[in-house]
Amino acid sequence: MNDEPPKRTSGFCVYLNTLFQGPVPTLFDENDKVCIFATEEEAQREIVDNAVIRLREFLDGERDFYDAISIEEYIVEVDVLIDGSILDADGNRFNASGIAE
Repeated sequence: MNDEPPKRTSGFCVYLNTLFQGPVPTLFDENDKVCIFATEEEAQREIVDNAVIRLREFLDGERDFYDAISIEEYIVEVDVLIDGSILDADGNRFNASGIAE
C-alpha cells in the first residue's frame, strides 16, 4: 500500500480575463492565497455574493450602474498541486499567491 499523498486534487477557482495577462485567478483569502473551492456551487455562490455587494453599492450611490450589473468572473476547474499551486485545463499554472509560473 502506498501512503504517499496524492500529487494533485481537484478544485474550483474564480477567474477573470485581463487585457495583459489573460485568464487569472481573482479571489484571494486573508493570507493572499488563491481561493480554491471544493465544489463548483461554492464558487458560484462567491460570485453571487460579490454581485450582491456591487448591487448594494450601486443602490447606495457608490458604484456606477453598468459596473454594478456586469459580471466578468467565471469558474474554472483546476488541479491543486501538492505545493499549493494550481493548474487549469489550458495549461496555465499559478503559484499559491496567484502569480503565473
